[in-house]
Amino acid sequence: MQPTQAPRRVRIGSGAGYSGDRIEPAVELAEHGNLDYLVFECLAERTIALAQQARRKDPSLGYDPLLEARMRAVLPVAVRNRVRIISNMGAANPLAAARKTADIARELGLDGLKIAAVTGDDVLDIVRRGDFHFEESGDAVASYDAQIVSANAYLGASSIVAALAAGADVVLTGRVADPSLFTAPLIHAFGWHADDWNTLGQATVVGHLLECAGQVTGGYFADPGFKDVPNLARLGFPIGEVDADGSVVITKVAHAGGRVTEATCKEQLLYEIHDPGRYLQPDVVADFTNVSVHQQAPDRVRVTGGRGTPRTDTLKVSVAYVDGYIGEGQISYGGPGAVERARLALDIVKERLALTGVATDELRFDLIGVNSLHGETAADGYAPYEVRARVSARTRSAAEAVRIGNEVETLYTNGPAGGGGASKTTREVVAVQSVLLPRTDVNPRFEFVEA
Repeated sequence: MQPTQAPRRVRIGSGAGYSGDRIEPAVELAEHGNLDYLVFECLAERTIALAQQARRKDPSLGYDPLLEARMRAVLPVAVRNRVRIISNMGAANPLAAARKTADIARELGLDGLKIAAVTGDDVLDIVRRGDFHFEESGDAVASYDAQIVSANAYLGASSIVAALAAGADVVLTGRVADPSLFTAPLIHAFGWHADDWNTLGQATVVGHLLECAGQVTGGYFADPGFKDVPNLARLGFPIGEVDADGSVVITKVAHAGGRVTEATCKEQLLYEIHDPGRYLQPDVVADFTNVSVHQQAPDRVRVTGGRGTPRTDTLKVSVAYVDGYIGEGQISYGGPGAVERARLALDIVKERLALTGVATDELRFDLIGVNSLHGETAADGYAPYEVRARVSARTRSAAEAVRIGNEVETLYTNGPAGGGGASKTTREVVAVQSVLLPRTDVNPRFEFVEA
């Protein structure tokens, strides 16, 4: 229900920063974080395309693969401590995710839980019917029609807010902008207006700091001897203590591993930001240029100063499409002369691919640990005692991609001495470009599935 009186402070925990993230830090937050809301951010551009493919094979699937494990772990604790859950784990099938969560709740004896599914982000039919061009390449979307897997608009906070106002205990969405998952409960709790641009800009700062979970508590930050972070094996996920003006203190459970400092917050603030003065979101155009970051106490950092201007009339749509295949083969060499034998192995495969007429669009020959990241100049004077040779190629067909790994595997008996640990893989390439869709063409909504 909509609160009759706005709280002075809301505590939001981040339970995941990507689809395969750890589960136990979220349980720790639900148990010890004194939370109002726990948010799981689990979608990336390619993730939802893979989920769409899974849904096509089985209409009951298409949600996050770890949804069941996460819900079984966290629902009992969250219900006991009156923590409401918000997540984009619905991926390509929020309704199926809500039904599965309701099934789990019933199995766990949590009857009466109100579970909402937010839909409307799937705009594949609209994109296919329209005369759209990709923002990145300028190509006509229609020219990719046979390859297109999915088209999902980045929704904002509105339908999540509506679901919370209707009493939802759990809200599961598809493609919603990452910060909006955190903005929504703040709008609901504090009663902010949809055109309060400066407050929504600061709320976007909050969401952006929390959306990657362990990154702001020291994960992806640690660098031994320069930026030391304690107890990363038990890294705690962040909590945002948010006041009614949107200002936030980033912290964590006291006994959890990790560290919250000005530096961890500043690195996350700049993470994946193109223009800090115009961070385009479906709820607001956020401005981070006057954000202030201040260490209040150990593991407590106050962040203020986010601003905003009116949202745009369009929504970004991620269009995923099949863009060929990648074939790869790897084999290791060790001991004296390892690099020389590995180079000979690559030369052999290069000649074999030409002799047998393997058709490739791109082709790479790497020595992992020697030149795969920085090229040959980085390898001058460096002779490791072990090295792994890798051949990878992009092809038009899966059959051609398979031939890459097969040719590497033949080095066992047809190549230099001492090759071992060969592996080969073939995978479909799912690429992503974007279009801008008029906001009026998108119809976000929610519906309940009750346990």
